[in-house]
Amino acid sequence: MAQELVIALVAVLCAAALYVASAARVIRQYERGVVLRLGRLREDVRRPGFTMVVPGIDRLRKVNMQIVTMPVPAQDGITRDNVTVRVDAVIYFKVVDPTNAVIAVEDYRFAVSQMAQTSLRSIIGKSDLDDLLSNREKLNQGLEVMIDSPAVSWGVQIDRVEIKDVSLPETMKRSMARQAEADRERRARVINADAELQASKKLAQAAGEMSAQPAALQLRLLQTVVAVAAEKNSTLVLPFPVELLRFLERAQQQPSPDPEARETATGRDGDAPPAPPAHLAVPPSPVASEQPFAHH
Repeated sequence: MAQELVIALVAVLCAAALYVASAARVIRQYERGVVLRLGRLREDVRRPGFTMVVPGIDRLRKVNMQIVTMPVPAQDGITRDNVTVRVDAVIYFKVVDPTNAVIAVEDYRFAVSQMAQTSLRSIIGKSDLDDLLSNREKLNQGLEVMIDSPAVSWGVQIDRVEIKDVSLPETMKRSMARQAEADRERRARVINADAELQASKKLAQAAGEMSAQPAALQLRLLQTVVAVAAEKNSTLVLPFPVELLRFLERAQQQPSPDPEARETATGRDGDAPPAPPAHLAVPPSPVASEQPFAHH
């Protein structure tokens, strides 16, 4: 009798151990457990740690509460200004309500992925090419709003959406490169024209200052000669200054230093003597006309 009791006790203990082994569940810290008993949802959500379910009756669904990083496949589309582009993105989301994530949608990951792809196509069709290339922050916010609206009822919160890359056709890339090059050339020409205008104004002011002081022009000429001669690799042709010719002309027209000749030439009272009559005037001889040049 005692032996039978021992065998029965061992059998009960084995059955209890088997029951505990089949009913025991461990939920990690970043997970939550949703229990369905005979297909009916239990209100209590199992917290992290050790928990028990009824084998064969309860079914435990574990839901990951971490932020999920999901790449959105590249989508082909036509922008509002009729440019064919290929855009891919990445979406960050997490489950905030594990019950709705299990009950409201069959597969919340697949649902979020499909919603992200359709929203990305919609954004491409509503945007211009310049917005896709330079105004991505606004498009990211629009994508986040479009995906987050239906995802709220699934117990999912969209944390962030980012457009990764915008692929353009080769012809469009070449056209944009030519456009950028033309724009840079236009700005360079405008800058050169502005510089020429400022330089012309300064030159006009300098010319006005030099016209008031003729010696300044000669000083500027000498400065230019010094700057050119510093290279020592060119032949410098210096024009003969007109002022020197005028100086020689004035020196040639000066009167003789002889007092008697000066008195005869100017007269006793300082007036010029009267000219001789035309029939008494003696033409100068060729030899006399050449004498001053010989003297010099």
